[in-house]
Amino acid sequence: MAPVKRKLYQRLLFFAVFLPISGVLCFSELFFIKEPHDVTVMRKEAVILDCQAHGEAPIDVRWLKNGVKVVENERVYLLSNGSLYISEVESRRGDKSDEGFYQCLAQNKYGAILSQKARLTIASISSFAIQPTSIVVTEGSVARFSCKISAHPPPIITWEFNRVTLPLTTERITVLPSGVLQIHGVQRADAGNYRCITTNIASRRRSMEAYLTVTPAPSPQLPQRPRIIAGPQNISVSLHQSAILECMATGNPRPIISWSRADSKSIDVYNTKVLGNGNLIITDIKPQHGGVYMCRATTPGTRNYTVASANVTVLAPPSLVEWPESLTRPRAGTARFVCQAEGVPTPQITWLKNGEKVHSNGRIKMYNSKLVINQIIPEDDAIYQCQAENEQGSVLSMARLIVVMSEDRPSAPRNIRADTVSSSAILLAWERPLYNADKVIAYSVHYMKAEGLNNEEYQVVIGNDTTRYIIDDLEPARNYTFYVVAYMPMGASRMSDHMFQHTLEDVPLRAPELSLTSSSPTDIQVSWQPLPDKLSRGRVSGYRLSYRTSAESTVSQIELPGEKTQHLLENLQPDTIYLLRIVAATSIGWGEQSAWTSHRTPKASSARVPLAPELHLEPLNCTTILARWQLAPRNSASVQGYRLFYHEESQSENAPVQLSASDHTHTIGGLDPRKKYHVKLLAYNFVGDGYQADQTISTPGCVSVRDRLVPPPPPPHNVYAKTNSSTAVFLHWGRPAFTSSNSVNYTVRCNPVGLQNASLVLYLQTNEQSLLVRDLEPNTKYEFAIRLHIDLLSSPWSPVVYQSTFPEAPMLPPSNVKVTLIEEDTALVSWKPPEEPNLAVTRYTILYASRNAWIAGEWQVLQKEGSITMALLENLKPGQIYFVKVSASNNMGDGPFSHTAELTVRADHSSGLDPRLSLFSDGFYHLDQKSMTGITVGVCIAFICIIICAFIIVCRGKNRKSSAVKMYREGVSTPASAAGHPVSEGQAENADVTVPIMSQNHFIDAKGGSNLIINSLGPVQPNTERKKKWFSFNSNGKNDSKVVQSMRHVTSSFQPGTTMLTYEEELSISPDQPSTLRALLGRPGDSEGSSSSEGSHATGDSGRYSHDETEMTNLSSSPSSRQPSLSAEDSGGSDCSGPAEEQSELTEESQTDLKFVESVENGCCHHEAQSSSQYALSL
Repeated sequence: MAPVKRKLYQRLLFFAVFLPISGVLCFSELFFIKEPHDVTVMRKEAVILDCQAHGEAPIDVRWLKNGVKVVENERVYLLSNGSLYISEVESRRGDKSDEGFYQCLAQNKYGAILSQKARLTIASISSFAIQPTSIVVTEGSVARFSCKISAHPPPIITWEFNRVTLPLTTERITVLPSGVLQIHGVQRADAGNYRCITTNIASRRRSMEAYLTVTPAPSPQLPQRPRIIAGPQNISVSLHQSAILECMATGNPRPIISWSRADSKSIDVYNTKVLGNGNLIITDIKPQHGGVYMCRATTPGTRNYTVASANVTVLAPPSLVEWPESLTRPRAGTARFVCQAEGVPTPQITWLKNGEKVHSNGRIKMYNSKLVINQIIPEDDAIYQCQAENEQGSVLSMARLIVVMSEDRPSAPRNIRADTVSSSAILLAWERPLYNADKVIAYSVHYMKAEGLNNEEYQVVIGNDTTRYIIDDLEPARNYTFYVVAYMPMGASRMSDHMFQHTLEDVPLRAPELSLTSSSPTDIQVSWQPLPDKLSRGRVSGYRLSYRTSAESTVSQIELPGEKTQHLLENLQPDTIYLLRIVAATSIGWGEQSAWTSHRTPKASSARVPLAPELHLEPLNCTTILARWQLAPRNSASVQGYRLFYHEESQSENAPVQLSASDHTHTIGGLDPRKKYHVKLLAYNFVGDGYQADQTISTPGCVSVRDRLVPPPPPPHNVYAKTNSSTAVFLHWGRPAFTSSNSVNYTVRCNPVGLQNASLVLYLQTNEQSLLVRDLEPNTKYEFAIRLHIDLLSSPWSPVVYQSTFPEAPMLPPSNVKVTLIEEDTALVSWKPPEEPNLAVTRYTILYASRNAWIAGEWQVLQKEGSITMALLENLKPGQIYFVKVSASNNMGDGPFSHTAELTVRADHSSGLDPRLSLFSDGFYHLDQKSMTGITVGVCIAFICIIICAFIIVCRGKNRKSSAVKMYREGVSTPASAAGHPVSEGQAENADVTVPIMSQNHFIDAKGGSNLIINSLGPVQPNTERKKKWFSFNSNGKNDSKVVQSMRHVTSSFQPGTTMLTYEEELSISPDQPSTLRALLGRPGDSEGSSSSEGSHATGDSGRYSHDETEMTNLSSSPSSRQPSLSAEDSGGSDCSGPAEEQSELTEESQTDLKFVESVENGCCHHEAQSSSQYALSL
């Protein structure tokens, strides 16, 4: 059983493989054994055009003449082998002549094939185009006669002298096949009559006779420079024919003729020879013989010479270099055939399907040498031929497309219906296929415009759960055709019936473009072109023209019928700027208004300036506009030149382009596609600027022209991109081969890959095949595409090429560099890439060194890849400070180093280092030295602020007591040291700046009974709020049980015989206070706080500095000046000394000595410390 199954499977496999292949092989049985060839016959002669096809019978053979089927009759009929027999060739005029191009068409069940073209020509000879003419020459010189005639086949030309045939070549006489007779070294016997005889199978013709007159040579003969009297002419020669280059020179002595090629290549000696006395003939010419040949006539023995040159073009019939191959494709698939040919001129490629020319439509596209068939249907199963044709002949190659269809494929969708929904939408509905509808997995809706050629077909695929679809991207007022295809896993159904439906009208998409001119100072001629169907979106029913002056807001409107394309505005103001705009309407409504277009009417006195030129604008391509103009017929003023203005709509006007008076065209390039531009042209002379012509034009989109019979040109090929720098890329491409010799320009599209904003796409124009694209972003990948513009056609974009610009060397250092100690001898360095856009970093360089190594300039180097942003520094020495810096680098160079970061490596506690270096535990290793320093400073500042605030509170509420001594001793001097109080060096410094509290202008009541203080300005009111005593400062030395450090100093400034009132200050500091506080308060006798410069000023409690208040506190030597101790509160300083009003208290309560702490003077009473470190009252 197993062998039987195996054999069955083998047979099924054989049929599955062989059947598709057999179809391809069977079509190869249809081919031509014989094909017709060019033939030339006599009139009334019989001719047979061969055609013999072989293939699977039956084979039907037909003949075509100039593409039309040949009708058989008694004179023209087919032979049994398929050849065409013409018994008597007729040469009548028009279609009745048998002359023309014949082709044989053979067909069987697989398809049809077409033979190559054969030209039937009736032998003929025309009249002479050039006849010989009589000449007079000097004896010993040269003579030349020529004649030219057109004939088929080419005639044989001979010459007669006095009705006697001349030999074709002798020592002195040369007859060229082109019809030229040359006679060198003319003798008297050469004088006579000459004529040429032309002969072919059709007839024989004789030219008119020309007489040669020979005159005696002068004696003696003077030397003459060489002169070429008949040089070579540019010729085009068919392959394997002969080319003749004539070169005839005269001179005395007789010049020597030599030949060479302009490209310095050697002349083929096997197929080239010299005919006569200097003529060059090339036989069996081949493509390598093409080029420029130079004839050189040189005087023997001298360097005197003259040169003439000509180009030889070798014409070659088409030959295929790439053939289409047969394909087997499933239904709804895609087939691509390729065919390339070469020849001179360049062959034109034509695709044939079963012998008929293929036309592009929505599914079938032809791109130069390619044929692409999309959405294959069963009708596409055929034989396809590629025909390459030029003036020299044609050649064909064929291939078959086999469409494979499943047996159980569904039938086509039924009852398709189309209903118009709006101006851009049509509802399409259908019924499911009649057979195998349950196997349908999807539907595809196909639609395209019904009018025009080369329309694009669009396809939409939808699921099998619906049989309705709205196509909503259609153009208004257009007819469309629709069909539906059902799909199943094994293939697709046939197409449904085609349905035609039109969309509704809509308002015009855009307003017409205005053209404005003035023929007088009071009018404006407004004209416009009708909107194309794509923009009108229906029949235009009317226009509305609006205009106003630039200085007024009142707008005048005129409604015009839809058939009008111009209107004259009259009775306007001279030399005034008018703004105009227009809007079009359909039956639906008014469209969008155009932008305001400005136009200045001429001056009333400008009759002698040039009138407005007649301006015509024409878009050459999507980025170029051609401006053409001519002067108005009525213009009588002189013109010195033209000024051309142009600018994009809504943009400012550019500087004018100066043109000469002889210019009548100008090309405006470098424009943006799909933009509207305003163009203004005026002529000027010595009087001033003439009348201006304004016109608006829109540049088209850079797309291939679809609605033309001529296919678009092929795109540039071999596009090559090479990076030139970090901001430039060099592009080079090849120009496609086509026969047109018109000027060609290119548009280069450039944009970064992934760009979303289409307005940022860069378009560049050039006439060359290379371009250096500049001003690009570094380290950015760009895509480039190129298209060609010629003859108002634009090619498709070339295949996109990608190229990245080089990165720039880093300009900034890495940021956020941090160094963290993570172990006793290991640190972690981290950073962020440089803050530059599009920067590529390939490596990082880390330099680190200890302080000693840094001083010596010895850095240790560590490098990391560009993707790594951290590194470990190992084997660090304890107790050292390390400096670290990082730089970024790439292939373009090295960037700068970052700022140096410092790292302090902890030392072992047993090494005697300050234990404060280990203040933080390992849990806070992420705080570097700078962070710790900041924290320490912040804490210290906070402690100082707290202490200052505490002492301010204490000083403001302290009860001050003073005693007044009512003694006055003249001439008694008691030094400060006599009081029993030693004065330190610092205290002495303070004593130097001590000032008396009261001067001679102050008076105090020392008798008691009243606490009133009277000075020179009047009584001073006491401040009773200061009488409250603070218990902590009421006694001195009462806490003897505690260890107390007392810091005292008493300073006095007096004159002999003067009694002094002194205050004692002391401060008790507990030995348990922290060292930080102890360091803050300073050592006993420290006068740093009181040794400020005299020009310094204190700040008040609010922290603000008041200039006015400070002026009140400045020391003055004037007796009437207030002392600093009395104005401390007024100046906003500390209140430790109290206001001036408390002086009465100090004098009344003089029994008690108030002892103030020196630290309070230094820390709290800052302003007072600037003035004095003690209080002295002079009585």
